[in-house]
Amino acid sequence: MSERWSPDEIAARLAADLPGGSIVNLGIGMPTLVAAHLPPDRGIVLHSENGIIGLGPPASAEAVDPDLIDAGKTPVTLVRGAAIVDHATSFALIRGGRLDIAVLGAYQVAESGDLANWRVAGEDLGSVGGAMDIAIGARRLFVMMRYLDKDGRSKLVRTCTYPLTARACVKRVYTDLAVIDIAANGFVVRDRAPGVTREALQDATAARLRFLDQPVGATE
Repeated sequence: MSERWSPDEIAARLAADLPGGSIVNLGIGMPTLVAAHLPPDRGIVLHSENGIIGLGPPASAEAVDPDLIDAGKTPVTLVRGAAIVDHATSFALIRGGRLDIAVLGAYQVAESGDLANWRVAGEDLGSVGGAMDIAIGARRLFVMMRYLDKDGRSKLVRTCTYPLTARACVKRVYTDLAVIDIAANGFVVRDRAPGVTREALQDATAARLRFLDQPVGATE
């Protein structure tokens, strides 16, 4: 495959699409990189499920406070006016529909918008944690992930084969190869990494793709 976006480039692309003034949950793993790409004048409030409202960029080595971590146990910072709340209050915010957008990682995303992100099929380890609440509670759910798994298989699929986190919840997927919307007719490619052709992307995908510049009714 040709040139891929780096995790930081994916995070910057996603950060640029977040509406100013929105309340955004950042999940464990790659989504936490988004915090480093948000200028303070955007007025975006970042939330971490372990009880941070007003999450700042990741902490530098000199600024690490072992008592200040996100849900993935990564040292973080706070923005001016941030609040630390207990788990019950944090999940009341999630379940009360206060999140405008949530950004989560995934093992698989189906063309229907189904999400599988907590356990690989056949493995005993894994816990859904707060992902189920976040996936359903947020007004919009974005996924940030690599396009292929470690075995080179597509993580965009017709139907999830891993245990589901939630059904029909994903609205957009940001990956190292492309940015893809979940529409009524399945996956619609909004943008591609430099040099990634339609043909190469389709060949790498376990579901049919459509493209924003593709005429209605046309096929690849």
